[in-house]
Amino acid sequence: MHALIASLQNGIIVSCQNDQDDPFNSPELVAKFALSAANGGATGIRTEGIENISAVRSAVNLPLIGIIDGQFGNGWICITPDFMDIEALLKAGADIIALDVTPRKRPNGMDGIEFFHEVRNAYDNPLIADISTFEEGIRAAEMGADAIATTLAGYTEYTQKTLTGEPDFTLIEELSRAVKIPVIAQGRIWTPQHATEALKRGAFCAVAGAAITRPRMITQRFVEALKLKTASTQK
Repeated sequence: MHALIASLQNGIIVSCQNDQDDPFNSPELVAKFALSAANGGATGIRTEGIENISAVRSAVNLPLIGIIDGQFGNGWICITPDFMDIEALLKAGADIIALDVTPRKRPNGMDGIEFFHEVRNAYDNPLIADISTFEEGIRAAEMGADAIATTLAGYTEYTQKTLTGEPDFTLIEELSRAVKIPVIAQGRIWTPQHATEALKRGAFCAVAGAAITRPRMITQRFVEALKLKTASTQK
């Protein structure tokens, strides 16, 4: 196991990135979130975009997972679409690259399996396979991924019907039992209880993003909870 991956074990990786229209969406503020996460004991940072990677790299000395958000032809998000993106992320300071390893056709003409195979052959850097199903996780492990992350469970065209407000604990547990490489729990980790439950199910570590770095979404959850409570008491 690569030393950088090993250093993430039993810890929390904080995903520091925001939507384009979010008030906190600037490299300087993303880096401050990363620094706060590091000071709080995070074992790693995950962030999107070259400017954010550079800013975070200057701010913290934790393992840094880099991605670039692109799009498939149908508009769905494609994580780290092409070779030029990987080169740019590494140059900006990313230690670890995460990429979509689903069978969908990328803008460069390769599906995620073909692309990952080429990337694995070309780079010695640790690679995290972002997947959405058990079968994709198994395939990624067989192809030499350093770790599997459940990032896309519920966020692909063919898994969106399974999307709930909870992490996909079943997928986390099934993959953890089936593969020998680390399984990273990512997606809808909203509470410390979610993170600890993921580790109980066999996850190597967990990623928390919006629950830490997106005040707007955190506020919305409070607002929606209060609306539901108010509606129930008025019946």
